[in-house]
Amino acid sequence: MPNIEDVRQEYENILNQLTNPELISDWERFEELSKKKSVLEKIIDKGKEVDELKARIEENRSIIALNDDAELVSLADMEITQIQEKLSKAERELKSLLAGNSPNQERQSVILEIRAGTGGDEAALFVADLYKMYTNFAKISKWGVRILDSNPCEIGGYKEIVFELTPGTAGIDHANLWNLLKYEGGVHRVQRIPETEKAGRIHTSTASVAVLKKPSPTEMRFRPDDLRIDFFRSSGPGGQNVNKRETAVRITHLPTGVVVASQKQRSQLDNRETAMGILMARVLEKQEENARNLMGSDRNSQIGTAQRAEKIRTYNYPQDRLTDHRIKKSWHHLENILEGDIEPIITALSQLEAE
Repeated sequence: MPNIEDVRQEYENILNQLTNPELISDWERFEELSKKKSVLEKIIDKGKEVDELKARIEENRSIIALNDDAELVSLADMEITQIQEKLSKAERELKSLLAGNSPNQERQSVILEIRAGTGGDEAALFVADLYKMYTNFAKISKWGVRILDSNPCEIGGYKEIVFELTPGTAGIDHANLWNLLKYEGGVHRVQRIPETEKAGRIHTSTASVAVLKKPSPTEMRFRPDDLRIDFFRSSGPGGQNVNKRETAVRITHLPTGVVVASQKQRSQLDNRETAMGILMARVLEKQEENARNLMGSDRNSQIGTAQRAEKIRTYNYPQDRLTDHRIKKSWHHLENILEGDIEPIITALSQLEAE
């Protein structure tokens, strides 16, 4: 079994290979190295956690050795006990990762895309509300959350936000998040009185949600000739340039015309990995959509097809109610729902599908 230093050396070696411009023409090799890089980063991060916990224990031992204050010594001793429990757990996880038995291995993540629809600023604010709802649910479920791309507005909302949810090791631990969240896809509608509305009129706004499977590189491979990769400078809100180097990446899948850009990460390499992950998910969605069209309407269930254009749900603020139009069922306490309490809704959709 390799030790953490071996992992760090291998990681540096992979970084050097990934920065080689000639690697662009060998996409399979790039995918292989990127996947390995991701695995090694988890090991290195866990190693840092172990080192930090050990350092905190040593700090508390120094306090005990250098102080005569009984209360301070007691607190330091108590903290050592608490940290040692965390350290034991972190060391077990590190050992498992070093042995190649990552608990998250082979579990499928999902990519959620939320875009503002009709309603102007209110639609952008609604996107932020939905993003908060899903990420709070993810935190409750002990899942990982990572923003892949976003287009924020000055008022605090988003024209669009793209993020990844990854299964965790505790809580609601589903190996395939797609099966759990697939019916969140569609048009979500909100009815409420905007803060700027002086006459008290209710406005209706919409946002579309797409839930995409994130395939692994082994599930979806692209020929280098099928991809066009362009590099450009990142821009901030309003179009101003925020980076003098061409770190932003745009990838076009020529056979389908799907285009993905990423500029949120700090390096060109990270942006390329992010763009590639989103591209694979969107191309897979397009392929599955084409297959569904060929199959006709036989596939459609009583709760719909989870397509982007289908109006699925209304969030009614004046009546403190959420209604899912596909199953004709409503839930109250809208504030709690938007804070992440959506498991009853997801469960109802899943149960109806199973009937």
